[in-house]
Amino acid sequence: MSLPPHPTRGVLHPARLPTFTRVPAPAEAADLVRWFWIPEWHVDAGRVSRQHVVGYPGCNLVVDSREGGFTGFAGPTTRASHQDLRGRGWAVGALLQPAAVPAFTPDPAAERDRYRRLEEPDLVREVTAAMTSTAPDRHERAVAVLARFVLERVGTVGADALTANAFVALVEADPGLVRVEDVAARLARSPRTLQRLARRYVGLAPAAVVRRRRLQEAAERVRTDPGADLATIAADLGYADHGHLTREFRRVLGTAPSAYRREAGRPEVGRHS
Repeated sequence: MSLPPHPTRGVLHPARLPTFTRVPAPAEAADLVRWFWIPEWHVDAGRVSRQHVVGYPGCNLVVDSREGGFTGFAGPTTRASHQDLRGRGWAVGALLQPAAVPAFTPDPAAERDRYRRLEEPDLVREVTAAMTSTAPDRHERAVAVLARFVLERVGTVGADALTANAFVALVEADPGLVRVEDVAARLARSPRTLQRLARRYVGLAPAAVVRRRRLQEAAERVRTDPGADLATIAADLGYADHGHLTREFRRVLGTAPSAYRREAGRPEVGRHS
């Protein structure tokens, strides 16, 4: 069971978060789900809490309490995204391992930057029952329901699927890997094989997976270390220069690193969570 090394990595404005919990995947589902995430919010009437993220390279399965409850499938993202939260609510999400993705879509690249609903009323009902109970382990109960659903839907996991898992895990674990050729060598696979696996199981090219991991790390360092020199961050993370880092920030996040640093620590007003 594992969680991300930094609990807020990928979240662009942690000061604005509602209550947010990440739960490790149960051992039996570890090949299919990287971790579960559960936001809960209570936003003052008439206000909106906008949550910005630069997502992990993968797909998410989500049971959402809004609009009476629904299940959503979110494809891999190529840019920062946001959700607007109103009133009171919750969601239970699963960041899927690459191995689980083909059970939900034959072409994850076609799901890029898309969020579509799945007709799974039984799943919504069971997760809602867990989340609205007064049991102290309601999060674990909700996660168990969602994990069981994924296990039943995916079934047997093959060797290629496990290699795709290993590819994403390796990139996430080792910030020194900035070239796809080096990742392939560590996995004893060819770059062409990684491209094939990424196309089927991730929906992003291998180089895009590496870039996303670097950008998440860069955003985390820009936000948490106000005194850090941007050129040093760029060099540490394998960017060609400060300008390359700035261009990547603008392309994906829509803002420059310096502007993000100024904005990141400002909390919203009038929100309870």
